[in-house]
Amino acid sequence: MVAVPAEIVDLEETARFNGRLEAARRVALIARVTGTLEEIGFAPGDQVEAGQVLFRIDPDTHATAVKEAEGALRAAEAAHALARLERDRKAELMDRGSAAQAVLDVAEAELASSAANVTRLTAVLERAQINLSYTEITAPFAGRIGDTPVDIGALIGPETGPLATLIQPDPIHALFQVPTAVYRAYQDALAAGSAATVGAVVLELAHGREFENPGDVDFVDGAVTAGTDSVRMRARFDNPGGMLLDGELVRVTLSAQRAEGELVVPQQAVQRDIRGAFVLVVGDGEVAEQRRVDITRTSRGLAVVTDGLREGERVITEGINKVRPGDVVDATPGTGG
Repeated sequence: MVAVPAEIVDLEETARFNGRLEAARRVALIARVTGTLEEIGFAPGDQVEAGQVLFRIDPDTHATAVKEAEGALRAAEAAHALARLERDRKAELMDRGSAAQAVLDVAEAELASSAANVTRLTAVLERAQINLSYTEITAPFAGRIGDTPVDIGALIGPETGPLATLIQPDPIHALFQVPTAVYRAYQDALAAGSAATVGAVVLELAHGREFENPGDVDFVDGAVTAGTDSVRMRARFDNPGGMLLDGELVRVTLSAQRAEGELVVPQQAVQRDIRGAFVLVVGDGEVAEQRRVDITRTSRGLAVVTDGLREGERVITEGINKVRPGDVVDATPGTGG
């Protein structure tokens, strides 16, 4: 059998949850004008830069629309200038008594109408210029781009749907649900100064390894999720090498209290009956003794003992079922927490 000493360790109070990773920024790229796809400016999976041209649609039709709108606007501006001259002439004739008020009123109305036409055609030109700019689809931010379902030569437009998805993987967020009781304890620890939001979250990846960069809690939902009595929280992680993947399932460990010295024994040393928790202690003369203990919590395979045990006392962790209180035991020293 094996016995290990109770010892004081710096043990954070933690809680573990399932979580999912979510890129800090994500956008589905959709064509805003219709036309033939002329160019694809990336390979699937590329790291692209902000402003990089990703898709280019044949601009000829839209460039022609711009020229047509420019011509119509120039004609309208000329008509407006002529209407102003005509209004000024009618006003002068009226001042001389050579024209009636009704004649001036018509000239004023024609001037206002021409001004409105200039405004309308200015908007038509601006819309045509905007549509021409939409023939180049650029990256709104630097990030990693996925695959595209379209090929060069295809007729595309808004109805085509997403042409590709661009994500910014650094930083990345982990979203997880925390039971309300745990959330309250965490908030109390924050208020008492025994917990923090910076570096409070650790990720365990699918292969069991911990991600090297701890995360910072940067969002707590303002409402409890109906049906689960839990609160949605989010942690931000630096991900410069892109090791963490958007959408990946992870295990999230939240530190609710800063590390401090506490008396602990291995969790497997603790047994329970109808009276509560107890351990088997190797006492004087190597005699096994049952000792009642108060356990407040467990963390990382260790049980925190607040009463019933002193530092250095040895507790049996293996072969417990072969020992009865009062037995002389031959316990092999083991490694504690």
